Amino acid sequence: MAVSVLAKGIGDLMSLKLTRGFLALVVLLSVTPAVSLAAQPADPARAYADLTAQATKLNEEVLRAQEDLVQRRAELDRASATVAAAQQIERQAKADENDFRGQVDLITQASFEGARFNQLSALLVADSQQDFLNRLEMMRILATDRAESLARLSGAVEKARQAHQVAETARARAAEAATSAEQLKADLDGRKSALQTQIDQVRSALTRLPAPVAAKLSDPGDRSAVGVPSGVAGLALAFALARRGDDYLYGGTGPRSWDCAGLTMKAYAAAGVSIPRTSGGQASVGRPVGRGEVRAGDLIVYYTSRSHVALAVDNGRAVHASTEGQPVKIAPIDAIGPIAVIRRIEG
Repeated sequence: MAVSVLAKGIGDLMSLKLTRGFLALVVLLSVTPAVSLAAQPADPARAYADLTAQATKLNEEVLRAQEDLVQRRAELDRASATVAAAQQIERQAKADENDFRGQVDLITQASFEGARFNQLSALLVADSQQDFLNRLEMMRILATDRAESLARLSGAVEKARQAHQVAETARARAAEAATSAEQLKADLDGRKSALQTQIDQVRSALTRLPAPVAAKLSDPGDRSAVGVPSGVAGLALAFALARRGDDYLYGGTGPRSWDCAGLTMKAYAAAGVSIPRTSGGQASVGRPVGRGEVRAGDLIVYYTSRSHVALAVDNGRAVHASTEGQPVKIAPIDAIGPIAVIRRIEG
């Protein structure tokens, strides 16, 4: 009996130890993979791609904020000019009002001094028929002058009132534009700072890329002669193709460094057509076309944020300023990124 109890106790103890050992092993196995994965270095190419995508989006936001600031400052200038013009009109109207009021006062004073007659008094005091007619003419002139002076006075008063109202409205608009411009400037400065931080991270990521990957990215690709159509689209495309091999630069608009929208904007400017500075702005110019309709010179805008744009070489290729570390080059249209919209400037 004692032996049996002892054996049972030993068995329970061993079972407990095995259970604890199993649990410890489970915990170890569940923790070890996470530690192992965390210790693995990130894919440098993937990190570079993610950072450049974020930087491209930030660059677009900075450019749009700059455009908004320019527009708001122009609005402020227009409102300020309106205030100045309205104040000048008001001052002149006030001066006219004072002059006309003086004329009315003189005529009124003359009336009180006996210069204003009625037909009966004129007849009674007239020395002759001609004197009577002269007095009637004087009455008519006085009445006409007073009516005209009163009309001019009334007009001057109304003009001054309207000018004052215009000035006050413009002044309020100018104050609103000034406040908005200050807020936009602060927002722009913040975005520029964030963009610079992102650019620094992209450049750091470039240094960590394997040499073959970095060499492939910096390769300008196909630089052979490419036929272009006639007209505006052909001129724009010829300009962009001639920039193959040029450096990428956030905010760049040439002559040897570009960002995506800077290149397409200058390409169409070379063809005599003005389009917006940003890829988001370029996404609304011209007319939309479908993917199967793409032809040379079409603008291909990418991503839901519309933060990248390229210029179609033909139905399968596009030339674009890609991102930091990559020169202007030709790439397959569908490999650049998800297409948001395609716009045709000519035709």
